[in-house]
Amino acid sequence: MDIIKDFLLQLTFMVIPIFIYFTFITERIKSGKNRNVIMSILWGISIFLCMSFPVNFSQNAHLDLRIIPLLFGTLYGGFWPGVFLTALIILYRLYFGISIGFYNTILVLLLSLPVILYFQKSFANSKKDKRGKIAVGLSFYYCFIGLTIFGVLREFSIDYLKVQIIHLIFVLVVTWFFTMLYEMIKEIHQLRSEVQDSEKLRVISELTSVFAHEIRNPMQVTRGFLQLLNDPDLPNEKKEYIQISIEELDRANGIINDFLSFGKPSIYYNEKIEVGYQLERVINIIQSYTINYKIEIKTDILYNCWTYANPQKLNQSLINILKNAIESMPNGGIVWITCTSTDDEYIKIKIKDQGIGMTKNEIDRLGYPFYSLKEKGTGLGMMVSFQIIHSFNGKIKVNSEKGIGTEVIILLPQIT
Repeated sequence: MDIIKDFLLQLTFMVIPIFIYFTFITERIKSGKNRNVIMSILWGISIFLCMSFPVNFSQNAHLDLRIIPLLFGTLYGGFWPGVFLTALIILYRLYFGISIGFYNTILVLLLSLPVILYFQKSFANSKKDKRGKIAVGLSFYYCFIGLTIFGVLREFSIDYLKVQIIHLIFVLVVTWFFTMLYEMIKEIHQLRSEVQDSEKLRVISELTSVFAHEIRNPMQVTRGFLQLLNDPDLPNEKKEYIQISIEELDRANGIINDFLSFGKPSIYYNEKIEVGYQLERVINIIQSYTINYKIEIKTDILYNCWTYANPQKLNQSLINILKNAIESMPNGGIVWITCTSTDDEYIKIKIKDQGIGMTKNEIDRLGYPFYSLKEKGTGLGMMVSFQIIHSFNGKIKVNSEKGIGTEVIILLPQIT
């Protein structure tokens, strides 16, 4: 009975970080870097508690679930959280004294951490079920290494082997359970966030529908009178003022158009279109825009790639993304545009530039209204582009590095 209580206590130590993170952290902290720091601390506390209150099988057999917080912290956090948690385990184990158990801990971590880090990127890019399999596989590897090394340092015994098998089974089951639990809670939070975003979109839609027409009318009248006042005999200084006023009115009108495109549901119908052909049309349209920026466009387009989409809306999305790529290179450069077919029945459009690039925090905020890296940008162009691609059941992924450039990957469902 005491063993069962000890195992339940270990499970409690696993639940606490997940509960705190999703209850108090996700809604209050938007920066991914800060979240990783806090999660590292929470998983560190979990490791400390697991090692402080182990499962006692006998006087010489003490086991705990430290592998699970180490695994979760590394797989979800990355390299530095993994190193931090590993160092914490070593230092705390050293506090209990140098013994065979301490050497066993050192060797197991040295052989396990590189393997966990190797699979971390694959884990981050995988779906829920595959993540569970990766986590369970790594748990098995960790336990097997520990069992083997301890057997080398000490002689095997039947009783010891039984204890290790029980520990192994329990670790694998708990790893699978908590991976699925973590993913399920994360999906629920994402759905809740999407519902909140949908409510915001509904409010934006209503506001734009009510006010856009009333705002546009006086703007158009003002623009017309400014054009009439632009007499050839006017001094150059006054002509410049009039031209600036007209340009600012046009920019305000463009913002209203973006609001309308985003807020109002599309009335266009989707049809079967050839993506390579549409991409070529967009490149021809944008070519004139690249001249002032000294931009060279290089393409590698696979044709006969078909999807269901609205061609006008798809072109609008691609033009917005290409304009951002071009404007990110004020000193010129190259934009690579490729269109290929993937093994999982998606059409993959990749737009890569040599621009100023973005940090991870800037990437996370991309697509939100009024967030832009451009001096006069509103962020609505990218927000509209994201909405359009998602309306075609597509996906957008952005990879970027500050000072190196940005890569936008668009995945559209492929049909035959």
